[in-house]
Amino acid sequence: MTAVTTRVLIRGTGLIGTSLGIALTRTGYAVLLADPSPTAERLARDLGAGQLAHESAEQPDLVIIAAPPDVAAGAVAQSLSRWPSAVVTDVASVKGAVVDGARAAGADLTRYVGSHPMAGRERSGAGHARGDLFEGRAWVVVPAPESTESTIQAVTDLARAVGSVVTVMDATTHDDAVATMSHLPQIAASLVAAQLRSLDDRALGLAGQGVRDVTRVAASDPRLWTQIIAGNATSILEVLGRVHADLGELLGALSALADPDAPDDAVGSLEVVNRTITHGNVGHARIPGKHGAGPAAYLPVTALVPDTPGELARLLTDVGEAGVNLEDLRIDHGLGQPFGLAEIMVVPAAAEHLQQALEAKGWRVLD
Repeated sequence: MTAVTTRVLIRGTGLIGTSLGIALTRTGYAVLLADPSPTAERLARDLGAGQLAHESAEQPDLVIIAAPPDVAAGAVAQSLSRWPSAVVTDVASVKGAVVDGARAAGADLTRYVGSHPMAGRERSGAGHARGDLFEGRAWVVVPAPESTESTIQAVTDLARAVGSVVTVMDATTHDDAVATMSHLPQIAASLVAAQLRSLDDRALGLAGQGVRDVTRVAASDPRLWTQIIAGNATSILEVLGRVHADLGELLGALSALADPDAPDDAVGSLEVVNRTITHGNVGHARIPGKHGAGPAAYLPVTALVPDTPGELARLLTDVGEAGVNLEDLRIDHGLGQPFGLAEIMVVPAAAEHLQQALEAKGWRVLD
């Protein structure tokens, strides 16, 4: 199959389905759209994701199920039966439950390959779709044991067509991996953010970049994430069990440290606290760097940016004119102050040069 001859039917026009439609249409695929909600599919059409399936007599070469995990298996089985010559894939974030459900329904899985684009946003729905959502993102292709090579290749070509980097995994390996890399962060963010409900406004005014970073994904769609977590309960339970054990050990150490009657030689409590932070350092250092390369250490150069139009753009222009590559950028806002703190992450060798260059341009750079 090639992009210019392949007709793709996307069943489900939420964020992922609509974003895929936009990206595939731009690439040259002929895209058909279907959704239980007429309003959702018409919105996806109006956003440039394709044409409505019920307005076309064409049969799809490839069907993408962009539906929640709890209904994806049934949609896969139904699609394999309805279009007996089409390749079928789904983009649910849980794979074992989908392939097991489709197999239990008696589906012919030779034409099925699971897949999972590791892309998304905190906001759901077609209105938040983006054609570049998959650019440079991992896309996991998850063949069933029955999948043919041509089926696997068709889904691999699809993922690459929208700019994704393909990784092939079996369903169990995938579900175990995303339990730690995706589902656990969502749960942790939600648990931390839930603690903010009881704080008064004065306390909330102290929110800095740390709590914003940790809770960012807590704004995700509760209905979708309930389905994802339920669908991957076995793998998530295992990783949460390990977290529970570590947390229990930390709670014990903190109880000893907080007890005014505890002996000064309550051996091991501080070591547990130190080990908790140190193990976090080690794990964080293993996260791949830019473009999938090995982890890289950067230094921050922090500048005060007036909270007025054009100032951040001026700062970034000055960074570029200094000949320094910006590796990452974090912005925090001063509490009750008309300025922000722009933390510019650069390679260590460039930090001193950038600080001097920005100061020469009149920026106030914090030591």
